[in-house]
Amino acid sequence: MTPFGRRLRELREEKGESLSNLAAAVGVSAAYLSALEHGRRGRPGFHLVQKIIGHLGIIWDEAEELAELARLSHPKVTVDTGGLDPRATEIANRLARDVRRLDGPALDRMLELLKDESSAT
Repeated sequence: MTPFGRRLRELREEKGESLSNLAAAVGVSAAYLSALEHGRRGRPGFHLVQKIIGHLGIIWDEAEELAELARLSHPKVTVDTGGLDPRATEIANRLARDVRRLDGPALDRMLELLKDESSAT
């Protein structure tokens, strides 16, 4: 499951919207929407995210959060570390190798560190 898929499912359930109703409202199949929720499809396009936001009546911060989660939900990531500090290459390679072994608390610590660093810039 991707961050977008998890949040979409939460929002859909909070709004009492069935998978098939949402799919029909935004012009995709229920199978495709299910695949998005379960992380079996890549990140959704901008226009689909906007249709979902509009149909579910999501506003302001929640809409921004869902759009950001869509951007961060590509399940296969390529990291270009060319020209960066060699430590960046090591981090990218270690993460690619070890991400499956990280538990929830470790993932939370890493996410917080990255969020703190990105908000500082």
